[in-house]
Amino acid sequence: MAAASPLKERIRQKADELGFNGARFTAPDAIPEAPARLAAFLSEGRHGDMLWMEGRADERSDPARLWSGVRTVIMLGLNYGPGYDPLPLLKKTSRGVISVYAHGADYHKIVKSKLKALGRWLAQEAGCALKVFVDTAPVMEKPLAEAAGLGWQGKHTNLVSREWGSWLFLGAIYLDVEIAPDAPEADHCGRCQKCLDICPTGAFPAPYQLDARRCVSYLTIEHKGHIAEEFRTAIGNRIYGCDDCLAVCPWNKFASVAAESRFHARSTLKAPSLASLAVLCDAEFRSLFAGSPIKRIGRDRFIRNVMIAIGNSGDAELAGAAEARLADASPLVRAMAVWALRQLVPQDRWAALKAAHASEEGDGDVAAEWSAPAERHIVAASARNDQPTNE
Repeated sequence: MAAASPLKERIRQKADELGFNGARFTAPDAIPEAPARLAAFLSEGRHGDMLWMEGRADERSDPARLWSGVRTVIMLGLNYGPGYDPLPLLKKTSRGVISVYAHGADYHKIVKSKLKALGRWLAQEAGCALKVFVDTAPVMEKPLAEAAGLGWQGKHTNLVSREWGSWLFLGAIYLDVEIAPDAPEADHCGRCQKCLDICPTGAFPAPYQLDARRCVSYLTIEHKGHIAEEFRTAIGNRIYGCDDCLAVCPWNKFASVAAESRFHARSTLKAPSLASLAVLCDAEFRSLFAGSPIKRIGRDRFIRNVMIAIGNSGDAELAGAAEARLADASPLVRAMAVWALRQLVPQDRWAALKAAHASEEGDGDVAAEWSAPAERHIVAASARNDQPTNE
């Protein structure tokens, strides 16, 4: 039998006190279509090298498989709205663009701390057993959030809220107490497909479907190896993640600036200069991104991304930053430094660099970059708009 409604309202009130932007309730069996959808996604290989998705697919698609005691799922949202449109940053081609969610402190820790605080209160108030989850656990947060009425999964597969647009972090609490579920949220995307049209790499095979292998967020964050050449130019100056499909969503007109101050952009992470990032050693990288989710991908993958952005900058003055990385210890960095130089330097300079470095290269992937035909994408300095933005 469902618990009395006063408990639900007290939970919502406490969640509001802790800073959550919405607390909704659903049953653990509310997403019966999830197992088949996840199986299809995995069978088609659209998860790329995120092999952790395969290992616990059964727990991810069915909350009861993760914890047999679950009777209610509470889905909670936390607004991280930036209060500005991040898309103009893409025009600052000599600067790097970092996804809005990573401008501040690591959201995993912030959301989890709030979930634990709510969980402690719940255990005391209701005497129930519970488990809390952020997105590092095998939980399908977005389908559950839709089922709970927190929002709906848009055509870009992310959650959209009528109150907060596309800027919501999600957290989940599994309870062993049965509480009446809320009504699911309807799909309000209509005919709009701005999120699909803006994707720079064509990562959406169809509305409501994502091929992560083509997604800039996956390529710059999750992908551990070399980034295929077909995606490099399209990545532009995105050095960590991509906000295009989120930022263009019309429902963002209802979003507000995040109330949680720790999500606000650090000045060092809002359109940092590519030249300053290219020189980072491991210790400097760890220091700069202490407390940030960016730290998780490690220095080598991050500088790999920076080299691609430099190659796309059209700024010949950045060629020196790429040349300095030709002797980098990481093949990931060296390969993209070579690619960047192919885009930026004149043919005679390219030939000289190749003569000096190619014969000494012991890594096959880097050697292949030296063997590729040279290109040149230089633009005049006066045509660039690389000043910091206050947007």
